[in-house]
This record gives sequence, C-alpha cells and structure tokens, in this order.
Amino acid sequence: MNKIVKICACAAFAATSVFAQQGAPTGAAVDPTADEQKALNALKGKLEGAIVWATSRANSHHDIWIMNADGTNPRALTQGDNVDWFPRISPDGATVMFNRSKGGWVPENDANYPEKWDLWMVDISGENARKVVDNATWGTWRPDGKSIVFSRAGKVFTMDLASKAEKMILDGEAAFKKSGVILQEPNMSPDGKHLAITLRGSMRETGVWDLEKAQWTKSGDGCQIDWNFDGSKIYRVNPTGNGGTAAPSEILWFSAKDGKQIEKVGFFGIPKNVKLMDLPGRRSHEYFPRLSPDGKWLVWGATDKGHDHDMFDYELYIWKIGEPVETATRITYHTGNDRWPDIWFGKLPVKETPKPAAEAAATVANVPAAVAGGVSEAKMDELIQAIDRLTEAVKALNNEKSSAPAATAP
Repeated sequence: MNKIVKICACAAFAATSVFAQQGAPTGAAVDPTADEQKALNALKGKLEGAIVWATSRANSHHDIWIMNADGTNPRALTQGDNVDWFPRISPDGATVMFNRSKGGWVPENDANYPEKWDLWMVDISGENARKVVDNATWGTWRPDGKSIVFSRAGKVFTMDLASKAEKMILDGEAAFKKSGVILQEPNMSPDGKHLAITLRGSMRETGVWDLEKAQWTKSGDGCQIDWNFDGSKIYRVNPTGNGGTAAPSEILWFSAKDGKQIEKVGFFGIPKNVKLMDLPGRRSHEYFPRLSPDGKWLVWGATDKGHDHDMFDYELYIWKIGEPVETATRITYHTGNDRWPDIWFGKLPVKETPKPAAEAAATVANVPAAVAGGVSEAKMDELIQAIDRLTEAVKALNNEKSSAPAATAP
C-alpha cells in the first residue's frame, strides 16, 4: 500500500511540475525526409504572401514569427519576455494583431482571464509594436480593416480603431441565462450579422449567435469555429477522426445559409462531405485551422504527442483544398511548439527607405539628359520622386541652420 501511495504521489508531483513550468520547450530543428523535402521544393515560389504563427523555438514564452506563404524564409516578428500568440493579419497585409501577456509566462489556458492579457499590433515588417486594447484576448479583424472584434472572458466587443470606441455586442451569461459562460475566439461573419463562438466555462460547445435575433444555433462539440471568406462555410475542430498517436481530432466544415449550419453531425458517424482535413499516420491531432483569404488553402497545426496547445510539438501544414489529403505539405520542422497560424496572400507592403540627399541629388542631376533622350513614364515618376526627396532634404538642412545658435563675436 505504501508503494502505491508513493507512486501516486510521484505521479501527482510530475503532473504538477509540467503545468508549473514557466515556459514551453524551445526544442531543436529537425531535417525533413526526402519526400518532405520534395514537397517543400514543389511548393517553393508557388504562393505569394505570408504565414504568421506563434512559436517557442527561440523563446520559451513564445514569439510571433513570419514566413513566406510557400514556407520559406522563417524569421521572428516579435521578441521579448511576454507570451505572444493568436496572430491575425490585417486585410491589407500591413499589420499583425496578437495576444500578449502582461508579464512573463502565462499559459494559453489562462486566456479566460482578460486581466492577464492585452491586444497588440505590429507592422508586418516587425516595426512599430503597440498596444491597442487593454485586458482582452482573441482579437480578429473586420473585412474593412477599420475595426476589430475581441473577447473579455464572457463578453464580446467591437472597437473602431480610429476612435478607439468600444461596443459590447454579446454578454454570454445574459444571452445563455447561465453563469460562468466563457466566449472564446469570437469570429464575426463577413456581413456582420453573426458570431461564430467556442463556448467554455459552464458550457462546452461551438455554434453561431445571431446578433439581430439574439438566437443561438449549436454546431456541435469541438472548438475553434470560424467562417470562410464569404460566410458560405463554417469550419471547426471536432474531437473525432484518426488522431494518430494522440487524441482523436479532425477539421470539419459545413455549408452555411443566413448564418446557420446546414449539415448536422453527432459525435460519431461523421459524413465524408463535411470532413475537411484528417491527416493519415501518427501526426493527426489537428488544431488551429485557418483558411486563406480566397478560401482555397488551409493552414493548421498537428501533433503526435498530446493536446496541450502551448506545450506539445505541433507542426504546421498547408494544403490546397480539394487535393488528396496526402498532398498536405509540412512547413515547419522544429520540436518546439508551433501554433495558431494565419495566412495572407498578396505582395507584402514594403515601407520605402528614404534615400540620402546626396543620392537624390545625383539622380536629379540626370534629369536634363533623361528628358532630352526620352524616358519612360515609370522612369519619369522615379525622377520626380527624387526631386521631391531632394527638396525635403534641403528644407531639413535649412531648418537645422536656422535653429542653430548664432555665433558670438569675440
């Protein structure tokens, strides 16, 4: 009996130690197999845009990283002692919004405590990090990029970014007439009439809230429910499927009309037509699904280790919808934690670096010859911009001279 007690005590201590640790494993890089490298090579250069995600590979507290949409050139977007996660790219591709802990290590399980988090933004270049909302999580963009939606535990708000005016649009406890309701990852439909929500706390299900009719339509179990680009589909994680060597999990999607899910499913017997992604093999615990803006590609994370979102070795995948699931391409190769990807297509906005006055002057010096010889419209635009830069440089120099103290005669 004493041995049993000691074993139980050791097990309890080990479990407590895991959850008490102050950070996620940083892990190490691993090499793709020959087949995986072949798939990466085939994807290279095929997609233009960016994928952002949260990772512990360089910082056990998680930073936001960015890579090209084809999986190349991964690099850090944020760095620091705080926990950064749930990145979402703005509709124009210029800005990334994300959750940031107020200080040090805070696990994702504490997302239900808004006093531990703020919403931040950073330029896609990694510059100009700034806090935008206090005491909030799960920030997402509206299609026009001028307002956002976010959660504070059991309440959902919108905020106009220009005026900073907040508006509560859903109180979970009042809506469901039940205390302790937590509203996670609220995603507003493109037309602004519905909220896809994961319920936690005293309720555990996913569904859609009709903002006009104040009516709830249950989707099912699982989590991380969201819309496609035009609101004709909703998709989410479901606790069924292969699961590999971890717990069962797969990604489902459903047709939607007027915000309501058309196909109905139970816990077992999932129809084939609503199965979006369930990887074969060992690494098949799928989470963090995100559709591309055009609805043609899916990015997500999958692990073969366990469920804990911010601890286990999730790897990121990308897949063109409609192709065989075996064609999904793994795009991260690191034993740290990689989670919550987002994808954006298009040419990334690049902030032009001002040219020095001397360089601008040299360009302007070529104007007479260029005009005499005939230049293209694009070249002429470049020359005009150079003149503007030179003018600004001269103004700045004159301002410096005028503001300098006058010399005193001996």
